[in-house]
Amino acid sequence: MSFPRITEEALAALRARLGQPVPRPEPYIETATRDAIRHWAHGIGDRNPHWVAHGVAPPTILFAMDRIVSGYVGGLPGIHAMYGGTDFRWRAPIREGERLRGDSVLLALEEKDSRFARRAIKQTYRTVFTGPGGETVAEADSWCFRTERDTARERAAYAPVAPPRYDAAALARIREAYRTEEVRGATPRWWDDVRVGETLPEVVKGPLTVTSIVAFVQGWGSLYVRAHGLAFDLFDRHPALGIPNASGVPEPPERVHWDDALARAVGVPAAYDYGPERVAWLGHLVTNWMGDDGVLARLSVQVRRHNLIGDTTWCRGRVRATARAGGRGEVTLDLAAINQRGETIARGEAVVLLPVRH
Repeated sequence: MSFPRITEEALAALRARLGQPVPRPEPYIETATRDAIRHWAHGIGDRNPHWVAHGVAPPTILFAMDRIVSGYVGGLPGIHAMYGGTDFRWRAPIREGERLRGDSVLLALEEKDSRFARRAIKQTYRTVFTGPGGETVAEADSWCFRTERDTARERAAYAPVAPPRYDAAALARIREAYRTEEVRGATPRWWDDVRVGETLPEVVKGPLTVTSIVAFVQGWGSLYVRAHGLAFDLFDRHPALGIPNASGVPEPPERVHWDDALARAVGVPAAYDYGPERVAWLGHLVTNWMGDDGVLARLSVQVRRHNLIGDTTWCRGRVRATARAGGRGEVTLDLAAINQRGETIARGEAVVLLPVRH
């Protein structure tokens, strides 16, 4: 099959939207109910009992509370969108029962040279989350790279990758990492005790399977997965979203996350994860380390490579800097997600506020 190309007319129409409010797609979650918190935590594999027991949500639940911040983009019909990352800034925790609203504007369009697809359009949105009283709870800048599917496939920037095979020893190592995962919990992590250069206890994710992707979608909600008449309604409104499968039935481009054939058609060696999933994994690494008394103030993550079905990801962090910020201690962390081939598939930073003894 062949796909549309980026045209100057379509780009001009998209540029005309800069700075303009974006029509708000229906969110998957509007209220952080106990069930929504539990489903999100389970979807990203976060086993910290604090979230449900104390009525507070993992901060990255915002991905499930707004479509734009999750990578939903408009314009350039038929041009592939690859999520590139999010920069979250929180002003308050998200507590059980809170109803939030995300309002977005198209913040920037940048044309980039791309090894993957020759040219890419970086499309960035800013979303402001407000509570019932209009107070700002968080802000997020999220971006996607728009690429031509045919060009990416023809350039074949990524060499074919053989699916990994795990022997008993490799699975035992992963199982042991899950068993010994460190959750700080109710024991305070005092800012006074943190030292520049110290490393965070790593968190493993994977091996990635279609089943684990389904588990993530159960908590997150997806962008375009619809069933029956709702699916046909969607494709009637947005014809470029319906890509015929082997039976000639239209399905959304989102199926690159479980359909190897479509993933290869857009230039990727195999089906791969959702980018927001990796951002949430690095958030999980940080919240495990900071403990229940810590506050995640910022999480900024760039997705660097595809995380393919079968891959295992090791989430790691290191303390870059410490400072005093009002009555709390501020810690800046460098973060990375690295697969079993030693490739860095995501990189970012976090700012955490910790209690101070004196």
